Amino acid sequence: MPELPEVEVVRRGLANWVAGRTVADVQVLHPRAVRRQPAGAEDFAARLTGTTLGSAQRRGKYLWVPLDGAGMPKAGWGSPRPEAGGGFSLIGHLGMSGQLLVQDASVPDETHLRVRLRFEDGGRELRFVDQRTFGGLAVEEAEDGDPEGTPVSIAHIARDPLDPRFDDDAFAVALRAKRTTVKRALLDQTLISGVGNIYADEALWRAKLHYDRPTATLTRPQAALLLGHAREVMTAALAVGGTSFDSLYVNVNGESGYFSRDLDAYGREHEPCRRCGTPIRRAAWMNRSSYFCPRCQRVPRNRA
Repeated sequence: MPELPEVEVVRRGLANWVAGRTVADVQVLHPRAVRRQPAGAEDFAARLTGTTLGSAQRRGKYLWVPLDGAGMPKAGWGSPRPEAGGGFSLIGHLGMSGQLLVQDASVPDETHLRVRLRFEDGGRELRFVDQRTFGGLAVEEAEDGDPEGTPVSIAHIARDPLDPRFDDDAFAVALRAKRTTVKRALLDQTLISGVGNIYADEALWRAKLHYDRPTATLTRPQAALLLGHAREVMTAALAVGGTSFDSLYVNVNGESGYFSRDLDAYGREHEPCRRCGTPIRRAAWMNRSSYFCPRCQRVPRNRA
């Protein structure tokens, strides 16, 4: 599943290619792609058509685009309702295989094309492609008075380490107060967003912390160090377009990221640790895998 760097790469692409453009036509080619739209595909298309897209935003792994002129269903799509004070946004989650692609209309439809947006300027169209259909799009109400247009459904998600408003001190306090283990805490989107399995393993390797270390045993300097490494590894991944292990994650131009070449722990089972030479191990963890160095990241004596 795409994590913060991959989603941020897509956000930047959307900001460059679709901001300020007015939607002329919406085609929903698979209803599952808009299953989060309570009134269905026709309502989704009606609410988007005629709106002007704002600058793409991100909270963790969620993307959204504020909409100018959204809220009232177009004539013929049921009973209109008053526009909410916070306005509306187009929200998207890529799931396991979702792609938001900016394509020329002449480019043949992708095999798993689910939604198409055409624009009044006649330029490149926006396509949502999703092989496994775990991702999706919806038009949702935004937080009242929020200049970013944050959808109400994701307002509870914490900010991420690359957000300039992320509070490092508050995170360190909250992390140590959690009655859990450190990797579980890193994946808790109400504590810190955008960190998934790959970058959690990478940050823990850099911080020399075992994934099963109880958060209550961390010192404030250790918590700060871990956060710093999480920020560093995601910044490095962002610089090369994110991490791609297959063709399912690409940016809006269909290009893959290259950070998989620089991973120190994730996916390197049996390969030597780049710090001490000990073979990297893989352990089953919460229906996933955790990769770690058994020498650099020693198993804690007392687990949570």
